[in-house]
Amino acid sequence: MRSGVRVGVDVGKVRIGVSRSDNHGMLATPVETVARDLAGLTDLVRIRAVVLELDAVEVIVGLPLALSGNVTASTDDAIDFAARLNRILDVPVRLVDERLSTVSAQSALRASGRSTKTHRPVIDQVAATIILQHALDSERASGRPPGSPVEPTERP
Repeated sequence: MRSGVRVGVDVGKVRIGVSRSDNHGMLATPVETVARDLAGLTDLVRIRAVVLELDAVEVIVGLPLALSGNVTASTDDAIDFAARLNRILDVPVRLVDERLSTVSAQSALRASGRSTKTHRPVIDQVAATIILQHALDSERASGRPPGSPVEPTERP
């Protein structure tokens, strides 16, 4: 298992959940929810700041495929977001299948007794935590980095 903090990202239409791992890559925990900026400025800048603050070695972005494995509009949005994030970071960005992460997050919060209204602000953080924990577990089991790398493009 590679060492270093990883940052997990769950891209939504309105909010972006952010999580982090410990330095040993054992446990993912929630960090914050970032408001989505459709112009693509403040959300990317905030996530970049989190990556720098944590001295993260990698960013894991959830790839929302349909249950069938097909690409959806949300898939394209996450890929585009990951590519834009990759252009402003000096660490690798990877895409990891996140099917059912939001459903799992909703179930976990409901089981903890939180109502829909009170858990909306944290559901994205919990989803990001589930995505990152899945990636960490996958790497630990396989010995290989999870998902697929976002290919580097020219920096702006």
